[in-house]
Amino acid sequence: MICEFCGGKTIKKKVRKVHWLRRQLFIIDDVEAEVCQECGERYYHATTLDAIDRMLAADSLPVKQQLQVQVVGMPASNPA
Repeated sequence: MICEFCGGKTIKKKVRKVHWLRRQLFIIDDVEAEVCQECGERYYHATTLDAIDRMLAADSLPVKQQLQVQVVGMPASNPA
């Protein structure tokens, strides 16, 4: 596959994916993706994303670890 951002070639890799579902943030390990060797852009197959959504909607989620995350806003910039 060719990266649509930089034109580099992609390779299949297992990656850690940050995924939002129903206003909740999840981090999923070992997700298959096509990753650009030049810029690092990631491409996920639709069936992979659907499988993630189904897994996260299940009653018994295999949670390995819980993290506390802080959400901050950028300060307003001052026009010169």
